[in-house]
Amino acid sequence: MIKKYTPIIIVTLLILSCNPNNKNIPTLGFADAFEDNTIEQAKNGFLDALKKNGFSEEQKTLNVIYRNAQGNIPTLTQIVKYFIAQKVTLIATNPSLSTITAVQNTKNIPVFMMVSPTPALMKVLDDKGNAPANLFGVSEELNYIDTSFSLIPKLVKPKAAQLNVGMIYNQSEPQSVEALKRIKSLSAQLNINLVSLPVNSSADVQLVTQSLLTKNIDAFFANPDNTVFASFETIIKSCNNAKVPVFTSEAGLVARGAVAAYGADMYQWGYQSGEQAAQFLKTNSTNNIHWEMVKIRKKVFNQTIAQQYNINVPQDFEAIK
Repeated sequence: MIKKYTPIIIVTLLILSCNPNNKNIPTLGFADAFEDNTIEQAKNGFLDALKKNGFSEEQKTLNVIYRNAQGNIPTLTQIVKYFIAQKVTLIATNPSLSTITAVQNTKNIPVFMMVSPTPALMKVLDDKGNAPANLFGVSEELNYIDTSFSLIPKLVKPKAAQLNVGMIYNQSEPQSVEALKRIKSLSAQLNINLVSLPVNSSADVQLVTQSLLTKNIDAFFANPDNTVFASFETIIKSCNNAKVPVFTSEAGLVARGAVAAYGADMYQWGYQSGEQAAQFLKTNSTNNIHWEMVKIRKKVFNQTIAQQYNINVPQDFEAIK
């Protein structure tokens, strides 16, 4: 009798071991809002931090359900609700749109954010000014923008009496609107004429950027905006054709063609959040875990692009080719 049922037992065990809902192995729901080479670095950092701490699909110590909304908000909501229905152990969100959607739909599952601004900037605080109790991971404030934007008048010669800097922003993204307010104030202090135009989606970027380039701008500033991230190659191509250099506050965009930036290292941003998630998985508790500010920022410049525009970047900036 034992020999007769042994194959059945073995097959059953194999099925259980391959089941993504195996209760003995934690399940991570990872929600990306859209495809983007820059924010993908954060995802890689997050998963590497988990792996270093003993949690990965290769080691069969973690189930990962990865979904990408491809820039569609209703799809992003469906993804988060699917994670909830699957009773995932934790949710990782990248970038801010995913974070906002996650905390709006669940108050119980721990959410570990990356490439997201502070809860206040995302406008997810409650009436008492508290962040969601289930929100963890790593966020960024906007102070670093000052360093990047202030670099422009030091490196770019204006065509006219006043330096004209252009930028686009998505009106529906809280961090983009807040960044615009900050940059407007900074422009006034630096005697820069800021020319800004709104976009509603990635589909608008090419037309709006082309319109901006007709306004005699001396430089383009790529602010922390998910639409800018997703459409950066379109922006770079248009600006290069018009011989207008692009500056940014996002270090990850420099490798994609911006001149220079002072901002968070995307891989390390995700890694920092992943370390928090690993701590949660090890202890099965969120005690002593709180959302925190990004720790590693970089001053970087694109050597090829800087040479193309004959721009001499300060020596404390790290060159990338």
